[in-house]
Amino acid sequence: MKRLIAFDLDGTLAESKQPIGQETAELLAKLLDLVGVAVISGGDWPQFEAQVVSRLPVRADLRQLFIMPTTGTKLYRFTDAWKPVYADVFDPDERRRILQAFELAPREVGLPDERTWGERIEDRGSQITFSGLGQEAPLDAKKAWDPDFAKRKALQAALRSRLPELSVNVGGSTSIDITRQGIDKAYGMRRLAEESGIPQSAMLFMGDAIYPGGNDDPVRTAGIDVIPVRDVAETRTAMMAILACLKP
Repeated sequence: MKRLIAFDLDGTLAESKQPIGQETAELLAKLLDLVGVAVISGGDWPQFEAQVVSRLPVRADLRQLFIMPTTGTKLYRFTDAWKPVYADVFDPDERRRILQAFELAPREVGLPDERTWGERIEDRGSQITFSGLGQEAPLDAKKAWDPDFAKRKALQAALRSRLPELSVNVGGSTSIDITRQGIDKAYGMRRLAEESGIPQSAMLFMGDAIYPGGNDDPVRTAGIDVIPVRDVAETRTAMMAILACLKP
């Protein structure tokens, strides 16, 4: 029997950068009554607070919730308030080289200058993320930007050649995430097992990028049981099935 259900955020629990819907929030609250729940994704704490935490029903048992920003390089838990448990951050030299690579690599692979919404580069401390159309781009523009992954895969290859000692992964619909080598969602799940005392064999992970090169796929290759989903609606269907199996 699984003791903890973990979720990717964007594309799985919610549309990109959007708050979770009311039905999803109610399903999460029901899961929290029965098992631990973790949410792990590339965004930083404010994004999780806006998209997930603030949308949960008042009755939700927040003590059962594990919030894991920046691909699991940070962990937040609730006692009397939300508090960080750990954070693995870049040193100044790592940060400088990553920002320089993000400046040069898009031109190197021929990404055109185009309209952006907000900053393209976000420094999250333990992860630095490039968003092709900016951090505040509308959802329809993001979905149309790189539907075949060609832009992101070319940019990923260029960044890997410049930063071979770091981990460069395709993130959301327009983004590339850079962390230290070995830092991916499998790392986050290992840290979660250490902090929660729940073995990985008792965990189940759900994500929309469980495919080779996807930022959810390391969880599968680490041997953790996974449920690939295509979108938020399919996630809700899987959650309802899990609840039916978990209820006494």
